[in-house]
Amino acid sequence: MEPTDLELLASWRDGDAKAGNALFDRYFDALFRFFRNKVQEGAEDLVQQTFLALVQSRDRFRGDSSFRTYLFTAARSKLYNYLERRGRDGVVDYGVTSCADLGISPSGVVGRDEEHKLLLLALRQLPIEMQIALELYYFERIRGPELAAVLDIPEGTVRSRLRRGIELLRQRLYELQNSADLVESTLSNLDDWAAGLKERRGPETRAEDDPMADPTAESRSEPGTAAKPPSPSDDDAS
Repeated sequence: MEPTDLELLASWRDGDAKAGNALFDRYFDALFRFFRNKVQEGAEDLVQQTFLALVQSRDRFRGDSSFRTYLFTAARSKLYNYLERRGRDGVVDYGVTSCADLGISPSGVVGRDEEHKLLLLALRQLPIEMQIALELYYFERIRGPELAAVLDIPEGTVRSRLRRGIELLRQRLYELQNSADLVESTLSNLDDWAAGLKERRGPETRAEDDPMADPTAESRSEPGTAAKPPSPSDDDAS
């Protein structure tokens, strides 16, 4: 039986490098997806910083939440640190400002076809907090209390943010592509599109429920040449 996330984390904190590598491999793809559509460059560096933050905050993590919640909460913090360095006077209104507003144009082809690229482009034009909520919900299947914990807002606010996010996403898609059929097809099949956006990084997955009807209710692959996880003794790279 494979060790749980928390067992691997405990072993890594105790100096077990193999446990750190296993945990890094298990979540590298998900973290890289989280960062790559929101930063100009340095997504892998932000993955490294996130894992280092997990080790350095070990005394504050008591296992009350899932490791995934802990992981994406740290990732969100690192992302905000990155974005604030690009904002005017280090201030970003995440409820209003989009990655596009900050002049961020992630490089590289991350969609398998033009429809995927269109969806990613539309997401980058949403307010950052809405982009994060939608991508975590659809791409990483983070739902309910877990998503509320990562976003640090009540569950009711999560539901309203997701609904509003879908509305704004529809508007942005129409602005980018004046084809009603294409826009509505993309939105009605958003769960399938989200699975497709994991191209070359694991099998596609599908939600059990219909996320478009009720937005309330990981794949692991070899990271290739990705860097190894930071040692617990490394200095913080924030």
